[in-house]
Amino acid sequence: MAIHITSNASQEIIDTQTTDCCIVGGGPAGTLLALLLARQGIHVILLETHKDFDRDFRGDTIHPSVMEIMAELDLAESLLQLPHTKMHRMSLGTSEKQAVIADFSHLKTAYPYITMLPQVKFLEFITTEAKKYPNFQLVMGANVQEILRVNNTTIGVSYRGQGGWHEVRAKLTVGADGRHSKLRQLGEFEAISTSAPMDVLWFRLPKHREEAPGGMGRIGRGHIVAMLDRGEQWQIAYVIPKGTYQKIRHQGLEILRQSVIEVVPELVDRIAFLHDWSQIAFLSVESDRLKCWYSQGLLLIGDAAHVMSPIGGVGINYAIQDAVVASNVLSKPLKTGTLNVDDLAQVQRQRELPTRVIQTFQSLIQQRIFAPALDSQNSQPFQPPRWLGLPGLRDFPARLIAFGVFPAHVKM
Repeated sequence: MAIHITSNASQEIIDTQTTDCCIVGGGPAGTLLALLLARQGIHVILLETHKDFDRDFRGDTIHPSVMEIMAELDLAESLLQLPHTKMHRMSLGTSEKQAVIADFSHLKTAYPYITMLPQVKFLEFITTEAKKYPNFQLVMGANVQEILRVNNTTIGVSYRGQGGWHEVRAKLTVGADGRHSKLRQLGEFEAISTSAPMDVLWFRLPKHREEAPGGMGRIGRGHIVAMLDRGEQWQIAYVIPKGTYQKIRHQGLEILRQSVIEVVPELVDRIAFLHDWSQIAFLSVESDRLKCWYSQGLLLIGDAAHVMSPIGGVGINYAIQDAVVASNVLSKPLKTGTLNVDDLAQVQRQRELPTRVIQTFQSLIQQRIFAPALDSQNSQPFQPPRWLGLPGLRDFPARLIAFGVFPAHVKM
């Protein structure tokens, strides 16, 4: 039976491996799914295009729902041995007045906070655990270029790396390769996009020991600045109107520094540390979800299936819950060799509603709070939403950010 490869490239294949599940993408979703499957004796090959996990300004927030998943795997206490900080509440306001928009300390969980841990450390921790199982294999520097198909069924991928071209053939291929997913592109999946009124510039500034831990957001003068605690540093998100990055670059770094301290005056004594554009990472904020997350033999999860806005830092949370549900649903069919497209559809059915709800919530925040705040012509001072003070709704944002709609749990 002939194999049809999606690319027209004719490359000499050095070797071909076979496995139960080939996962493309070594982010939170891909690494955790690999660990979950490996623990159950399923053979897994995880392909990561980079040669290490160390990339700047990846999401560093681990939500209570993820910590509960780690506890179900008996890994929570070991994870918390890594250097980290805890965010017990999120606040938003001006330099004069702050409003708590999410207080996690009231949540009924053993982990009533968001754990701030560099994502590189989290990924290394998960893959180190996975390497304890002989049926797990991690290939770094594996640049996936092609999907292998037989009669419209995906049977694996080919990748470039380690001196040539290689094939991995699998019962199931999972795309967990992020917001710029190669497998989404190769599989010609159709997405539903939602507009975002903003982009983000990320950079870091020193944090003084006496400053309170956690995170906060500031609004003022047509700008928004969010600050996340990274121990000795603040990771800062400077939110800008959509499509204005080149204009800001043209105005120069001094104008940017001045606008930051206008919103957060207490940074004036260290803003000079920001002295080169190479210290700043640009994030084009997008939000979308696929109409269908799967085809025969192929499933997409995490940002590959639904690109999240950075609001609430929920992207990692939802990607990991996707991985848990995928493991729960697909482990048995993978073991028994009975996997079919209905099993893949079940993963989407369980995860699509939570995804749609959180994206609707993010869109509401963007349109009702962020868009007016970024309007330089808007002279109205920021006022927190009135419903934050209502007893029945006060804890809603914290619960939604911390757990999502239907928290996923590992089936033992």
